[in-house]
Amino acid sequence: MLELRPLIHGLVRLLCSFLLGLGLAPLVLAGQGIAQYGKPKYADGFTHFDYVNPQAIRGGTLTLPNPDRRTSFDKFNPYTLRGVTAPGIGALMFESLTVGSADEVASAYGLIAEDIQVGKDKLSVTFRIRPEAQFSDGSPITAEDVKYSFDTLMSKLANPQFRTIYADVKQAVVVSERVIRFDFKDRNSELPIMVGGIPIFSKNWGKKADGTITPFDKISFEKPIGSGPYLIESFQAGKSVIYKRNPHYWADKLNVRVGFFNFDRIVYKLYSDDAVRLEAFKAGEFDALVEYRAKNWAKSYVGPRFRDGTLLKKDFLNHNGAGMQAFAMNLRRPIFQDERVRKALGYALDFEWLNRQLFFNQYSRINSYFTNSDLSANDEKESKKNDGSPTEAELKLLKPLKERYPQWVPSAVFGPMPPAPNTSPPHSLRANLKMARDLLAEAGWTYRNGALRNAKGEIFEFEIAEDGPFFLRVLSSYVRNLEKLGIKVNIRTSDFALHQKRMDEYDFDMTTIRFPDSQSPGNELYDRFGSQAALEKGSDNVIGIRSPVVDALVDAIVKAETRDQLQAACRALDRVLWNSYYVVPHWYNPTHRIAYRKEMAYPNPPLYFSAESWILSMWWRDVKNTEPK
Repeated sequence: MLELRPLIHGLVRLLCSFLLGLGLAPLVLAGQGIAQYGKPKYADGFTHFDYVNPQAIRGGTLTLPNPDRRTSFDKFNPYTLRGVTAPGIGALMFESLTVGSADEVASAYGLIAEDIQVGKDKLSVTFRIRPEAQFSDGSPITAEDVKYSFDTLMSKLANPQFRTIYADVKQAVVVSERVIRFDFKDRNSELPIMVGGIPIFSKNWGKKADGTITPFDKISFEKPIGSGPYLIESFQAGKSVIYKRNPHYWADKLNVRVGFFNFDRIVYKLYSDDAVRLEAFKAGEFDALVEYRAKNWAKSYVGPRFRDGTLLKKDFLNHNGAGMQAFAMNLRRPIFQDERVRKALGYALDFEWLNRQLFFNQYSRINSYFTNSDLSANDEKESKKNDGSPTEAELKLLKPLKERYPQWVPSAVFGPMPPAPNTSPPHSLRANLKMARDLLAEAGWTYRNGALRNAKGEIFEFEIAEDGPFFLRVLSSYVRNLEKLGIKVNIRTSDFALHQKRMDEYDFDMTTIRFPDSQSPGNELYDRFGSQAALEKGSDNVIGIRSPVVDALVDAIVKAETRDQLQAACRALDRVLWNSYYVVPHWYNPTHRIAYRKEMAYPNPPLYFSAESWILSMWWRDVKNTEPK
């Protein structure tokens, strides 16, 4: 979740003259806020974001459980590849030059930076750093620190995903003590917003008593020297971490921080599994819990504390794009390289049965890589206009690619988006499995001698890797249906750390993926779908997609200069990915399920938000809610 920073000093002309005197390109759009498309919602000098409560009560302690499936941690550095980071580190201890607002799709407002200036040629962006901005050790944040942070993240000491995401950034240039400029290799309307979000940390992080510096990739439990609102007070390795408010936090009064981070202390307790965590919540061990399991939400949030109102539960509507959650196939495995095989595996998932029997009909089927968004090729409004077929703008992108790379553009992209297989009448699981059988036979896999085999007699067999028992009931249903086709499937679960290591090294056949939501996708798609990322360990391209067509469409998304261009490029990419059958799509819920203690208070939710980040950054404790009525 993003936040923001204040303003410009009114010396824009003087600053521009100074920069021009250095021989730099003319600068435009000087101010506190910028937007990728059009103008930012909030004008310079705004007092606070509309979705926060500027009168929120400050103080007290917020206690939270594991925010995801991690059950332990072994480092405080969230920017390296190896290991599992303690929860809360990135959000609570590191600031960036800018932050975005949660009621716009693509904007940025100054945080560490007081002024943002995009080059007239759009090949650079310049930030002026606030004189009051400082690290937790009291040292000022300078342009040198920003350059150090960027250069470190782009080095081999950091997670390789940064080199993919920021590949179009040519360099960071120190203009003066408080002015930093980023130069771009090519015009890209998202880059000024992206580089503004780079986390800034001190070069003294990891400095030892003798003056030597621990290499960045070796930093583990050395406490970060960041610029955020909290410090680490104490921790139990792998079990809990306590943050305390930094009494010298420099940004408390900034408009982009008004209403944010209202607790004096934030405590994370990590539990061994979901069942233990839920029982701990019922026992009063922490304050709020985000629930992702439909059965739990329907059946398990009961008991005396819910009956007497001590604990509450509520569904909060959001407008986030649902993105893609699915069983993803690793294309690096020969068994998944035939498109007919991948398509066949999708017919074995009976979503309607799962939704009815396991999910209490709480979910809808994912039908796009940009589900629940106007960027989807299945967007309801657009589909009514053209029966779901590509628009002229989409065809303008797709036709040349089909001519140049015919094998990489499925012919189906030129028609309506096909729905995910379903078993609602007149469809049935039996009919779906027959279609799967026929596709597998076309690909050379036939049933004989008790199993599905290829011409060499090899059995069709693969493993599904998961980071815990969370999906076992779903997997059991899916595996039963695959077994009816003669496919042998092994399920292997492991703890979060081991599973993450396997994902980083692409050591799996099939696994569950969840691509993060984005209302304005861009450079992160290089890391998620790009050919180069498929070769980099630790990238988001766990599927292993290496397609010149996907690369070209991601380029079109990144270089889009209007929202209409972005829509066309995203929808074209959606059609190519969907009709390539890289995944078996799951389901989504347009609400966040949150249970919480009655004394917890919150503002109205913004348009776009992550439940965990919303609780962490905008909730507060209201003792009046504990008084008897």
